[in-house]
Amino acid sequence: MSATTQQIPRGTGQAGEELESMAQAVTERFMATRCRTIELCAPLTPEDMMVQSCPEASPAKWHLAHTTWFFESFILREFLPSYRPFNEDFSWLFNSYYQSFSAFPEKRLRASFSRPGLEEVLRYREHVDHAIELLLERNPVAEVLERIVLGANHEEQHQELLLTDMLHAFFSNPLRSPYRRDPAWVHPAGTAGGKKLEWLSFAGGLSEFGHSGEGFCFDNELARHRVWLEPYRLSSRQVTCGEFAEFIEDRGYERPELWLSSGWDAVKANGWKAPLYWSQREEGWSVFTLRGEFSLDELKDFPVSQVSYFEADAYARWKGMRLPTEFEWEAAAASAQIEGNLLDSGNLMPVAAGEEPRLFGDCWQWTASAYLAYPGFSSLPGALGEYNGKFMSGQMVLRGGSCVTPAAHIRASYRNFFAPETRWQFSGIRLAG
Repeated sequence: MSATTQQIPRGTGQAGEELESMAQAVTERFMATRCRTIELCAPLTPEDMMVQSCPEASPAKWHLAHTTWFFESFILREFLPSYRPFNEDFSWLFNSYYQSFSAFPEKRLRASFSRPGLEEVLRYREHVDHAIELLLERNPVAEVLERIVLGANHEEQHQELLLTDMLHAFFSNPLRSPYRRDPAWVHPAGTAGGKKLEWLSFAGGLSEFGHSGEGFCFDNELARHRVWLEPYRLSSRQVTCGEFAEFIEDRGYERPELWLSSGWDAVKANGWKAPLYWSQREEGWSVFTLRGEFSLDELKDFPVSQVSYFEADAYARWKGMRLPTEFEWEAAAASAQIEGNLLDSGNLMPVAAGEEPRLFGDCWQWTASAYLAYPGFSSLPGALGEYNGKFMSGQMVLRGGSCVTPAAHIRASYRNFFAPETRWQFSGIRLAG
Protein backbone atom coordinates (compact mmCIF):
# COMPACT_ATOMS: atom_id res chain seq x y z
CA MET A 1 0.00 0.00 0.00
CA SER A 2 1.26 3.48 -0.86
CA ALA A 3 2.31 5.84 1.91
CA THR A 4 -0.13 8.38 0.50
CA THR A 5 -3.09 8.45 -1.82
CA GLN A 6 -1.67 11.38 -3.77
CA GLN A 7 -2.19 10.60 -7.46
CA ILE A 8 1.44 10.44 -8.58
CA PRO A 9 1.78 9.08 -12.14
CA ARG A 10 4.18 6.26 -13.00
CA GLY A 11 5.75 5.58 -16.36
CA THR A 12 7.13 7.50 -19.33
CA GLY A 13 5.87 9.94 -21.94
CA GLN A 14 3.09 12.21 -20.72
CA ALA A 15 3.04 10.40 -17.38
CA GLY A 16 6.78 11.07 -17.11
CA GLU A 17 6.18 14.79 -17.67
CA GLU A 18 3.52 14.75 -14.99
CA LEU A 19 5.95 13.00 -12.67
CA GLU A 20 8.54 15.72 -13.31
CA SER A 21 5.96 18.40 -12.57
CA MET A 22 4.95 16.56 -9.40
CA ALA A 23 8.60 16.35 -8.35
CA GLN A 24 8.84 20.14 -8.58
CA ALA A 25 5.72 20.57 -6.45
CA VAL A 26 7.01 18.08 -3.89
CA THR A 27 10.36 19.90 -3.78
CA GLU A 28 8.61 23.18 -3.04
CA ARG A 29 6.43 21.56 -0.37
CA PHE A 30 9.46 19.94 1.25
CA MET A 31 11.52 23.14 1.36
CA ALA A 32 8.62 25.28 2.62
CA THR A 33 7.84 22.81 5.40
CA ARG A 34 11.44 22.57 6.54
CA CYS A 35 11.80 26.37 6.56
CA ARG A 36 8.60 26.89 8.54
CA THR A 37 9.82 24.63 11.35
CA ILE A 38 12.94 26.78 11.71
CA GLU A 39 10.81 29.93 11.62
CA LEU A 40 8.64 28.61 14.46
CA CYS A 41 11.79 28.18 16.57
CA ALA A 42 12.94 31.77 15.96
CA PRO A 43 11.39 33.18 19.20
CA LEU A 44 13.05 30.44 21.28
CA THR A 45 16.38 30.46 23.08
CA PRO A 46 18.55 27.32 23.17
CA GLU A 47 17.48 26.96 26.81
CA ASP A 48 13.78 27.11 25.80
CA MET A 49 14.40 24.33 23.32
CA MET A 50 15.59 21.93 26.03
CA VAL A 51 12.39 22.08 28.13
CA GLN A 52 10.05 19.08 28.46
CA SER A 53 7.45 20.26 30.95
CA CYS A 54 4.98 17.35 30.89
CA PRO A 55 5.05 13.66 29.90
CA GLU A 56 3.14 14.28 26.65
CA ALA A 57 5.54 16.99 25.47
CA SER A 58 8.95 16.89 23.81
CA PRO A 59 11.70 19.54 23.70
CA ALA A 60 11.73 21.76 20.61
CA LYS A 61 15.28 20.60 19.85
CA TRP A 62 14.03 17.02 19.78
CA HIS A 63 11.27 17.96 17.32
CA LEU A 64 13.91 19.49 15.04
CA ALA A 65 15.96 16.30 15.16
CA HIS A 66 13.14 13.74 15.01
CA THR A 67 11.52 15.24 11.89
CA THR A 68 14.94 15.08 10.24
CA TRP A 69 15.37 11.48 11.42
CA PHE A 70 12.12 10.60 9.65
CA PHE A 71 13.41 11.74 6.25
CA GLU A 72 16.74 10.04 6.83
CA SER A 73 15.31 6.75 8.09
CA PHE A 74 12.40 6.18 5.72
CA ILE A 75 13.67 7.86 2.54
CA LEU A 76 17.42 8.41 2.31
CA ARG A 77 18.50 5.07 3.78
CA GLU A 78 16.15 3.24 1.40
CA PHE A 79 16.36 5.24 -1.83
CA LEU A 80 19.74 7.01 -2.00
CA PRO A 81 22.55 4.42 -2.10
CA SER A 82 25.27 7.08 -1.87
CA TYR A 83 23.82 8.56 1.32
CA ARG A 84 26.05 8.56 4.40
CA PRO A 85 24.29 9.12 7.73
CA PHE A 86 25.25 12.26 9.64
CA ASN A 87 25.68 10.26 12.86
CA GLU A 88 24.83 6.56 13.20
CA ASP A 89 23.74 7.07 16.83
CA PHE A 90 20.96 9.40 15.68
CA SER A 91 19.14 6.43 14.10
CA TRP A 92 18.07 5.26 17.58
CA LEU A 93 18.50 8.44 19.62
CA PHE A 94 15.77 10.32 17.73
CA ASN A 95 13.46 7.40 17.04
CA SER A 96 10.08 8.12 18.66
CA TYR A 97 8.11 4.88 18.88
CA TYR A 98 8.94 2.69 15.87
CA GLN A 99 9.67 -0.58 17.64
CA SER A 100 10.43 -2.49 14.45
CA PHE A 101 12.98 0.11 13.33
CA SER A 102 15.29 0.33 16.34
CA ALA A 103 15.47 0.64 20.11
CA PHE A 104 14.96 4.14 21.49
CA PRO A 105 15.28 6.05 24.79
CA GLU A 106 12.30 6.57 27.09
CA LYS A 107 10.26 9.60 26.08
CA ARG A 108 10.49 11.17 29.54
CA LEU A 109 14.30 11.40 29.14
CA ARG A 110 14.29 13.63 26.06
CA ALA A 111 14.90 16.79 28.11
CA SER A 112 18.17 15.28 29.32
CA PHE A 113 19.67 15.15 25.81
CA SER A 114 22.07 18.07 26.24
CA ARG A 115 24.13 16.44 23.50
CA PRO A 116 23.94 16.79 20.57
CA GLY A 117 23.77 20.55 20.96
CA LEU A 118 21.46 22.78 18.99
CA GLU A 119 24.13 23.73 16.45
CA GLU A 120 24.80 20.07 15.70
CA VAL A 121 21.09 19.35 15.31
CA LEU A 122 20.85 22.24 12.82
CA ARG A 123 23.80 20.82 10.89
CA TYR A 124 22.01 17.47 10.88
CA ARG A 125 18.99 19.14 9.30
CA GLU A 126 21.17 20.79 6.65
CA HIS A 127 22.88 17.46 5.90
CA VAL A 128 19.57 15.66 5.37
CA ASP A 129 17.97 18.55 3.48
CA HIS A 130 20.85 18.59 1.02
CA ALA A 131 20.54 14.83 0.48
CA ILE A 132 16.75 15.02 -0.07
CA GLU A 133 17.21 17.83 -2.59
CA LEU A 134 19.85 15.73 -4.36
CA LEU A 135 17.46 12.79 -4.47
CA LEU A 136 14.72 14.99 -5.91
CA GLU A 137 17.06 16.21 -8.66
CA ARG A 138 17.68 12.63 -9.84
CA ASN A 139 14.25 11.99 -11.36
CA PRO A 140 12.89 10.12 -8.35
CA VAL A 141 10.38 7.32 -8.73
CA ALA A 142 6.81 7.85 -7.60
CA GLU A 143 7.36 6.00 -4.31
CA VAL A 144 10.10 8.48 -3.33
CA LEU A 145 7.77 11.43 -3.96
CA GLU A 146 5.05 9.74 -1.91
CA ARG A 147 7.44 9.20 1.00
CA ILE A 148 8.62 12.82 0.91
CA VAL A 149 5.01 14.05 0.95
CA LEU A 150 4.40 11.79 3.94
CA GLY A 151 7.52 13.22 5.62
CA ALA A 152 6.32 16.77 5.03
CA ASN A 153 2.94 15.96 6.57
CA HIS A 154 4.69 14.28 9.48
CA GLU A 155 6.75 17.43 10.04
CA GLU A 156 3.62 19.58 9.93
CA GLN A 157 2.21 17.45 12.73
CA HIS A 158 5.36 18.19 14.71
CA GLN A 159 5.11 21.92 13.98
CA GLU A 160 1.77 21.83 15.75
CA LEU A 161 3.18 19.71 18.57
CA LEU A 162 6.16 22.04 18.95
CA LEU A 163 3.88 25.03 19.57
CA THR A 164 1.60 22.98 21.82
CA ASP A 165 4.60 21.81 23.87
CA MET A 166 6.08 25.32 24.13
CA LEU A 167 2.78 26.71 25.41
CA HIS A 168 2.91 24.20 28.26
CA ALA A 169 6.59 25.00 28.87
CA PHE A 170 6.00 28.75 29.14
CA PHE A 171 2.92 28.24 31.31
CA SER A 172 4.95 26.00 33.65
CA ASN A 173 7.59 28.71 34.04
CA PRO A 174 6.73 31.11 36.91
CA LEU A 175 7.62 34.09 34.69
CA ARG A 176 4.75 33.19 32.31
CA SER A 177 6.59 34.73 29.36
CA PRO A 178 4.74 34.70 26.01
CA TYR A 179 6.08 32.63 23.14
CA ARG A 180 5.79 35.58 20.79
CA ARG A 181 5.78 39.34 21.37
CA ASP A 182 4.66 41.00 18.15
CA PRO A 183 3.89 44.74 18.38
CA ALA A 184 2.28 44.64 14.92
CA TRP A 185 -0.20 41.94 15.93
CA VAL A 186 -3.66 43.23 16.84
CA HIS A 187 -5.52 41.22 19.45
CA PRO A 188 -8.80 40.13 17.79
CA ALA A 189 -11.58 41.65 19.87
CA GLY A 190 -14.60 39.64 20.91
CA THR A 191 -17.97 40.65 19.54
CA ALA A 192 -20.36 42.60 21.72
CA GLY A 193 -22.20 40.00 23.74
CA GLY A 194 -20.59 37.25 21.72
CA LYS A 195 -21.77 35.57 18.52
CA LYS A 196 -25.09 33.91 19.29
CA LEU A 197 -24.96 30.12 19.10
CA GLU A 198 -27.14 28.86 16.28
CA TRP A 199 -27.94 25.36 15.08
CA LEU A 200 -27.08 23.86 11.71
CA SER A 201 -29.47 21.05 10.71
CA PHE A 202 -28.48 18.02 8.65
CA ALA A 203 -30.80 15.42 7.13
CA GLY A 204 -28.54 12.44 7.78
CA GLY A 205 -28.97 9.34 5.63
CA LEU A 206 -26.49 6.92 4.07
CA SER A 207 -23.19 8.62 3.19
CA GLU A 208 -19.62 7.70 2.38
CA PHE A 209 -16.83 8.57 4.81
CA GLY A 210 -13.06 8.45 4.71
CA HIS A 211 -10.66 9.92 2.20
CA SER A 212 -12.05 10.28 -1.32
CA GLY A 213 -8.79 9.49 -3.14
CA GLU A 214 -7.79 13.02 -4.19
CA GLY A 215 -4.56 14.32 -2.67
CA PHE A 216 -2.69 13.11 0.39
CA CYS A 217 -4.14 11.25 3.34
CA PHE A 218 -2.89 9.16 6.24
CA ASP A 219 -3.67 5.45 6.30
CA ASN A 220 -6.17 5.86 9.16
CA GLU A 221 -8.47 7.84 6.83
CA LEU A 222 -8.97 4.70 4.71
CA ALA A 223 -10.86 2.76 3.51
CA ARG A 224 -13.79 4.82 2.32
CA HIS A 225 -17.00 3.24 3.53
CA ARG A 226 -20.68 3.94 4.16
CA VAL A 227 -22.33 4.94 7.43
CA TRP A 228 -25.99 5.68 8.18
CA LEU A 229 -26.68 8.92 10.07
CA GLU A 230 -29.94 9.91 11.71
CA PRO A 231 -30.97 13.58 11.32
CA TYR A 232 -28.84 15.77 13.59
CA ARG A 233 -27.79 19.31 14.44
CA LEU A 234 -24.38 20.90 15.05
CA SER A 235 -23.72 24.17 16.82
CA SER A 236 -22.62 26.94 14.49
CA ARG A 237 -19.54 27.71 16.61
CA GLN A 238 -17.48 26.21 19.40
CA VAL A 239 -18.25 26.68 23.09
CA THR A 240 -16.68 29.89 24.41
CA CYS A 241 -14.63 30.62 27.52
CA GLY A 242 -17.50 32.65 28.92
CA GLU A 243 -19.95 29.78 28.45
CA PHE A 244 -17.57 27.30 30.03
CA ALA A 245 -17.12 29.67 32.99
CA GLU A 246 -20.86 29.27 33.64
CA PHE A 247 -20.32 25.51 33.90
CA ILE A 248 -17.60 26.15 36.50
CA GLU A 249 -19.81 28.59 38.44
CA ASP A 250 -22.57 25.96 38.50
CA ARG A 251 -20.15 23.60 40.31
CA GLY A 252 -19.63 21.53 37.16
CA TYR A 253 -16.36 20.10 38.50
CA GLU A 254 -18.06 19.08 41.75
CA ARG A 255 -21.04 17.14 40.38
CA PRO A 256 -20.26 13.47 39.66
CA GLU A 257 -23.59 12.94 37.89
CA LEU A 258 -22.25 15.00 34.94
CA TRP A 259 -19.15 12.89 34.43
CA LEU A 260 -18.23 9.54 32.96
CA SER A 261 -16.77 7.30 35.66
CA SER A 262 -13.20 7.56 34.34
CA GLY A 263 -13.68 11.30 33.89
CA TRP A 264 -14.74 11.75 37.52
CA ASP A 265 -11.71 9.71 38.58
CA ALA A 266 -9.50 12.08 36.54
CA VAL A 267 -11.12 15.16 38.12
CA LYS A 268 -10.44 13.87 41.61
CA ALA A 269 -6.97 12.49 40.92
CA ASN A 270 -5.73 15.63 39.15
CA GLY A 271 -7.65 18.29 41.05
CA TRP A 272 -9.22 19.75 37.91
CA LYS A 273 -11.21 22.90 38.56
CA ALA A 274 -10.96 24.62 35.17
CA PRO A 275 -9.33 24.17 31.73
CA LEU A 276 -5.58 23.63 31.79
CA TYR A 277 -4.27 27.18 31.35
CA TRP A 278 -6.81 28.96 33.50
CA SER A 279 -5.60 30.54 36.76
CA GLN A 280 -7.82 31.97 39.49
CA ARG A 281 -6.80 35.17 41.22
CA GLU A 282 -8.57 37.70 43.44
CA GLU A 283 -9.64 39.70 40.41
CA GLY A 284 -10.96 36.60 38.63
CA TRP A 285 -9.84 34.00 36.10
CA SER A 286 -7.00 34.55 33.66
CA VAL A 287 -6.09 32.45 30.61
CA PHE A 288 -2.53 31.85 29.39
CA THR A 289 -1.87 31.68 25.63
CA LEU A 290 1.10 31.72 23.27
CA ARG A 291 0.52 35.50 23.12
CA GLY A 292 0.69 35.83 26.91
CA GLU A 293 -1.90 36.05 29.67
CA PHE A 294 -5.37 37.57 29.27
CA SER A 295 -8.25 38.06 31.65
CA LEU A 296 -11.24 35.81 31.16
CA ASP A 297 -13.31 38.90 30.45
CA GLU A 298 -11.07 39.66 27.45
CA LEU A 299 -11.49 36.12 26.11
CA LYS A 300 -15.10 35.40 27.10
CA ASP A 301 -16.21 35.26 23.44
CA PHE A 302 -13.25 33.11 22.37
CA PRO A 303 -13.47 29.29 22.06
CA VAL A 304 -12.51 27.47 25.24
CA SER A 305 -9.35 25.45 24.72
CA GLN A 306 -7.19 22.86 26.49
CA VAL A 307 -10.07 20.76 27.77
CA SER A 308 -10.10 16.97 27.87
CA TYR A 309 -12.69 14.72 26.26
CA PHE A 310 -14.06 14.12 29.76
CA GLU A 311 -14.58 17.86 30.30
CA ALA A 312 -16.14 18.29 26.86
CA ASP A 313 -18.53 15.41 27.52
CA ALA A 314 -19.44 16.71 31.00
CA TYR A 315 -20.14 20.19 29.63
CA ALA A 316 -22.38 18.74 26.91
CA ARG A 317 -24.33 16.75 29.52
CA TRP A 318 -24.69 19.88 31.65
CA LYS A 319 -26.21 21.66 28.64
CA GLY A 320 -28.52 18.73 27.93
CA MET A 321 -26.70 18.13 24.67
CA ARG A 322 -24.01 15.75 23.42
CA LEU A 323 -20.79 15.69 21.39
CA PRO A 324 -21.03 14.89 17.66
CA THR A 325 -19.77 11.62 16.24
CA GLU A 326 -16.80 11.90 13.93
CA PHE A 327 -19.07 10.98 10.99
CA GLU A 328 -21.59 13.72 11.81
CA TRP A 329 -18.73 16.20 11.87
CA GLU A 330 -17.24 14.91 8.59
CA ALA A 331 -20.58 14.97 6.81
CA ALA A 332 -21.03 18.61 7.82
CA ALA A 333 -17.49 19.54 6.76
CA ALA A 334 -17.34 17.55 3.52
CA SER A 335 -18.40 20.50 1.35
CA ALA A 336 -17.04 23.28 3.58
CA GLN A 337 -14.10 25.45 2.59
CA ILE A 338 -10.92 24.74 4.55
CA GLU A 339 -10.67 28.15 6.09
CA GLY A 340 -10.69 29.55 9.58
CA ASN A 341 -8.27 30.40 12.34
CA LEU A 342 -5.40 28.05 11.47
CA LEU A 343 -1.63 28.47 11.85
CA ASP A 344 -1.44 30.54 8.67
CA SER A 345 -3.56 33.27 10.29
CA GLY A 346 -0.68 34.07 12.65
CA ASN A 347 -3.01 34.43 15.64
CA LEU A 348 -1.55 31.42 17.53
CA MET A 349 -4.63 31.34 19.78
CA PRO A 350 -8.37 30.75 19.39
CA VAL A 351 -10.29 33.90 18.43
CA ALA A 352 -13.91 35.01 18.59
CA ALA A 353 -16.32 33.57 16.02
CA GLY A 354 -17.23 35.64 12.98
CA GLU A 355 -20.60 35.99 11.31
CA GLU A 356 -20.28 32.83 9.22
CA PRO A 357 -20.16 29.35 10.80
CA ARG A 358 -16.72 27.76 10.56
CA LEU A 359 -15.92 24.13 11.11
CA PHE A 360 -12.14 24.32 10.81
CA GLY A 361 -9.60 25.95 13.07
CA ASP A 362 -9.43 27.52 16.55
CA CYS A 363 -9.49 24.20 18.48
CA TRP A 364 -9.56 20.54 17.64
CA GLN A 365 -13.10 19.37 18.42
CA TRP A 366 -13.64 16.28 20.53
CA THR A 367 -16.08 13.80 19.06
CA ALA A 368 -17.99 10.99 20.74
CA SER A 369 -16.20 8.45 18.52
CA ALA A 370 -13.52 6.06 19.71
CA TYR A 371 -10.43 5.92 17.50
CA LEU A 372 -10.88 2.62 15.67
CA ALA A 373 -9.98 1.19 12.27
CA TYR A 374 -12.37 1.75 9.39
CA PRO A 375 -13.68 -1.38 7.61
CA GLY A 376 -10.98 -2.43 5.15
CA PHE A 377 -8.18 -0.56 6.96
CA SER A 378 -4.67 -1.77 6.24
CA SER A 379 -1.50 -0.44 7.86
CA LEU A 380 1.44 0.64 5.74
CA PRO A 381 4.09 -2.05 5.23
CA GLY A 382 7.19 -2.21 7.41
CA ALA A 383 8.00 0.15 10.28
CA LEU A 384 5.73 2.85 8.79
CA GLY A 385 2.82 0.61 9.71
CA GLU A 386 3.35 1.79 13.30
CA TYR A 387 2.50 5.40 12.35
CA ASN A 388 -1.20 5.25 13.20
CA GLY A 389 -2.59 1.75 13.45
CA LYS A 390 -1.05 0.65 16.73
CA PHE A 391 -2.77 3.49 18.61
CA MET A 392 -6.30 2.28 17.85
CA SER A 393 -7.12 1.54 21.48
CA GLY A 394 -8.15 3.81 24.34
CA GLN A 395 -8.22 7.01 22.24
CA MET A 396 -10.94 9.39 21.10
CA VAL A 397 -11.17 11.12 17.71
CA LEU A 398 -10.86 14.89 17.26
CA ARG A 399 -11.68 16.77 14.08
CA GLY A 400 -11.16 20.14 12.41
CA GLY A 401 -7.65 21.39 13.23
CA SER A 402 -6.63 24.24 15.52
CA CYS A 403 -5.01 27.66 15.54
CA VAL A 404 -1.60 25.95 15.27
CA THR A 405 -2.50 23.51 12.47
CA PRO A 406 -1.06 24.40 9.03
CA ALA A 407 -3.89 25.03 6.55
CA ALA A 408 -2.29 22.73 3.97
CA HIS A 409 -2.33 19.90 6.52
CA ILE A 410 -6.03 19.69 7.36
CA ARG A 411 -9.03 18.24 5.48
CA ALA A 412 -12.54 16.99 6.24
CA SER A 413 -11.45 13.34 6.53
CA TYR A 414 -8.48 14.04 8.85
CA ARG A 415 -8.64 12.00 12.09
CA ASN A 416 -6.65 13.26 15.06
CA PHE A 417 -6.69 11.18 18.24
CA PHE A 418 -5.71 11.45 21.89
CA ALA A 419 -6.44 9.72 25.16
CA PRO A 420 -9.65 11.11 26.74
CA GLU A 421 -7.79 12.71 29.69
CA THR A 422 -5.47 14.72 27.37
CA ARG A 423 -5.58 18.48 28.05
CA TRP A 424 -2.34 19.98 26.72
CA GLN A 425 -3.59 20.01 23.13
CA PHE A 426 -5.60 22.87 21.55
CA SER A 427 -8.82 20.91 22.05
CA GLY A 428 -12.29 22.39 22.44
CA ILE A 429 -16.02 21.68 22.23
CA ARG A 430 -18.67 21.72 19.53
CA LEU A 431 -22.14 20.58 20.60
CA ALA A 432 -24.54 18.30 18.76
CA GLY A 433 -28.16 17.48 19.17
